[in-house]
Amino acid sequence: MHHSKYTLLASLGMLTLHSCKSEPEASSSSEGGYPAEQVAEALYQVLKSDRKVYAQKIVNRLVNKEGVIKAHEEWASEKALLLPAQFFREGAEEVDSIEGKAIDFTYSLQSKWPLNMENAKKKTPKVEEGLAAVSDPENPLYGEKWTGEEEIGGKKFFVGIYPDRAVAPACWECHNDHENRQPEYPEFKKNDVMGGIVIRIPMN
Repeated sequence: MHHSKYTLLASLGMLTLHSCKSEPEASSSSEGGYPAEQVAEALYQVLKSDRKVYAQKIVNRLVNKEGVIKAHEEWASEKALLLPAQFFREGAEEVDSIEGKAIDFTYSLQSKWPLNMENAKKKTPKVEEGLAAVSDPENPLYGEKWTGEEEIGGKKFFVGIYPDRAVAPACWECHNDHENRQPEYPEFKKNDVMGGIVIRIPMN
């Protein structure tokens, strides 16, 4: 986790230097004055890398290959590893709790095919639009990023939605075998887009 924070700080530091040298490349800027899309892209690269490392090198190795521990939704009581999606959510909640961030961004993992039904209630129309774009194989943006803007509570936000792919058996096996999986949900396999990483940044 420390590595993730240092990488994120380094990424944002590079953006600060860039903003001093030239005009922002994106038309919209965040509250901190940085190009909103560029900030979101830097955040996504860190989040995607951390998610992949945890799924492949921790959960998949220890659970599926070596069998020394299990991963379970009730990880605390079961003395198990967090599932990859839970690990991601714990990080997002930790970031939300930080006061005085230079840019008050938020991020979450969302899907057209949620296993946690509470997540299904939290999607805004823009997020639903973006998720449909990045996770529908018939859409030209399948597997690519989707960006837009939305207003929540009278405040404008930049929204970036980036594909979340199945990078390890721990990802797709959990979804395919889960008791909350609905009949219409697809059967996921390696490299399928299972959802989207939603990054929301307040704008001036």
